[in-house]
Amino acid sequence: MKSFMDDNFLLTTETARELFQETAKKMPILDYHCHINPEEIAKDRRFENITQVWLGGDHYKWRLMRANGIEEHYITGDASDKEKFLKWAQTLEKAIGNPLFHWSHLELQRYFGYHGVLNTETAEEVWELCNKKLQDESMSARNLIRQSNVNLICTTDDPVDDLHWHEMIKEDESFQVQVLPAWRPDKAMNLEKTDYTEYLEKLEKASGMLIRSFRDLKEALKKRMLFFDKMRCRASDHGLEYVMYVPETEENVEKIFAKRLSGKNVTREEELKFKTAFMQFAAEEYSRLGWVMQLHYGCKRDNNTKMYKKIGPDTGYDCISNYTPGSQLADFLNSLEQNNNLPKTILYSLNSNDDEMIETIMGCFQNSDAVGKIQHGSAWWFNDNQTGMKKQLTSFANQSILGNFIGMLTDSRSFLSYPRHEYFRRILCELIGNWVENGEYPYDRKMLESIVKGISYNNAVRYFGFDLEEQ
Repeated sequence: MKSFMDDNFLLTTETARELFQETAKKMPILDYHCHINPEEIAKDRRFENITQVWLGGDHYKWRLMRANGIEEHYITGDASDKEKFLKWAQTLEKAIGNPLFHWSHLELQRYFGYHGVLNTETAEEVWELCNKKLQDESMSARNLIRQSNVNLICTTDDPVDDLHWHEMIKEDESFQVQVLPAWRPDKAMNLEKTDYTEYLEKLEKASGMLIRSFRDLKEALKKRMLFFDKMRCRASDHGLEYVMYVPETEENVEKIFAKRLSGKNVTREEELKFKTAFMQFAAEEYSRLGWVMQLHYGCKRDNNTKMYKKIGPDTGYDCISNYTPGSQLADFLNSLEQNNNLPKTILYSLNSNDDEMIETIMGCFQNSDAVGKIQHGSAWWFNDNQTGMKKQLTSFANQSILGNFIGMLTDSRSFLSYPRHEYFRRILCELIGNWVENGEYPYDRKMLESIVKGISYNNAVRYFGFDLEEQ
C-alpha cells in the first residue's frame, strides 16, 4: 500500500517520477487566468483564520458542503468562521475520489506543513495549527504568491475598471511578480440583462463619451482597450453560454441596439445577432492589438432561482450545458479568418464531450502565424480533476500536438490555489511516463524535459508574449 499523498503522489512509473521531481516540480507558475482580487495583492492582505483564505468565495467547496446536507447557515450564512471550517472538515472526510480532497490536502501540506488527514477528529488541531501559521508574515497575500513560485498573474477585469490596484502593484518595486489585467467585457455584450443600460452609463463615464449607437459602443470599448493595453493587458476572456454565429447586417444590428436603448426587451434571435456582431468586433480588435482571445462556454448558470435571489451569482448553482454547437463555433472562427481577423484563441468548453470537437475545429484554423495558434484550454471547472485532465490531455494528443499546449491555470479566487498546478503537472507526468514506459514514445530525456517544461510554463510565455524568460 502506498503512503497517503507522499512525494510520489499520482506518479506510478519511474519515468513519471523522474519527469515530475526533476523537471515539472521546479518550474515556476504562470497563472494566465484567475479571479484573484488585485486590491488584496496591492494591500498585501493578511488573513485572520483558515476559513477566510480557504472557504471565502469558494463555490467549489460550497457545493460539496450542500451535497453533504450542511445547512446554508454554515456555508454562506452568518455562522462563525470556526463553525464553517468544522463543517468543511466534516464534509471533506467523505469526499473520497473528489479533487477537492486532494487539493485541500496539498494546500495543507505546502502552506501549513500538515501531512495528516483533515477530518472531524483532527479539525480542531488543524484549525489551531493553520491559524497560528497565518499570523506569520510569510502568509500574507504577496508572500503566499512568492512562496508558490508564481511569476505572473492575469486577473479578470471589466472594461470600466480604472485598474488602480494594478497601477499600485506595478509601481511597487518591492514586489516582483507581474500582476496584469485581463479584459472581460461580458457586461458590455449582455444586452438582454435588466441592468444593461445602467452598465452603459458606467462605460460612458469610463470612456468619456456618450453611447447612443452600436458604433458608439464600439468606439467606447476601443478607448478602454487602449487603456488596458497600456496597462500591459495581453488577454481577453469571455463567459459565453455558447459560441454563437448568427450574422446580421450592420444596419440591423444598430436597430437591435437602438431597441434596447429605448427600454424595450430584445428577442432571443436579436440577442444572438447582436452578440455575434459584438464578438466579431472584439476579435478584430484583439487581433490588431495582439491579444489572446479566451472563450469560456458550455455553462448553464444560476439554475436554483430561489437561492440566486437569496445569495446571488457565482455561489455554486451552475451546471454543464449540453448545447454547445460546434458548427456555430467553426463558422464564427471562419468569419474571422476570412478577413484575417482571427486572433490567438483558447477554447474552453465546460462539456467534456466537446474535447474532440474542439481539437478538430482547432485544426481547421492553425497556421504559421503562431505555434498552436488555436488552443484547447485546460480542463475547466467541473473537469479539473484526474479524469477530466487526462481526457483533455489525451484528446489534445490524439488530434493535435500536445507539446505545444499552454498548460494549466487556476481560475481561482484563492491565494492557496496554486497547488492545482502541481496536481496538473503530476497528472501530466504520469500520462507521459506511461506512454514512455509502454514503448509508445522513446525515452529521450532532452525531448521529454522540453515537452514538460513547455506545457508547464514556457509555451504560455511564448504564446501570450509575456515579458518573462523561459526556463
